[in-house]
Amino acid sequence: MPFSSDDLLAHLRERGIMAELHEHPPVLTVEAMLAHCGDIPGAHTKNLFLRDGKKAHFLVTLRHDARVDLTAFRQVLGAWGGLSFASADALREHLGVESGAVSPLAAMNAQPGGVRVFIEQSLVEAERINIHPLVSTRTLSIVPATVIDILGDAGHSVTTFTLPQTGSDEPDAA
Repeated sequence: MPFSSDDLLAHLRERGIMAELHEHPPVLTVEAMLAHCGDIPGAHTKNLFLRDGKKAHFLVTLRHDARVDLTAFRQVLGAWGGLSFASADALREHLGVESGAVSPLAAMNAQPGGVRVFIEQSLVEAERINIHPLVSTRTLSIVPATVIDILGDAGHSVTTFTLPQTGSDEPDAA
């Protein structure tokens, strides 16, 4: 049975891990997250749950404002064939969460090696990151190295990466 948000928070407390918990209305998009959680100190994130042509799954955590070219990103992940977003059924099956609640901590519900976890290097270097503890109505402000340690203890290795350049020096349109 997968961890619930309360189970995960209890697991963190049992390990003596300090994280600030913020409760809020459901946030299913980056825009909604910023409206309700934008004042929480730390780097804000967005998460992608992807699959490749061989049905390998990738859990990717990026800065909330990162732009991703999935074609260029394939090499970063070591993906085979095209990348696409995994289905809502795959989210529940592999990560035990619903859409909008994805975070690197959702890998706690995956079989070790069943989902490859990637975190953008700039987030690893941040003092704190803000991620969901398996539900979209809570946000944890936590030290990034702690997340990596938690996942490592559960048998999940984390790969850090830098986003490839998209080839344009033009700023993104607002």
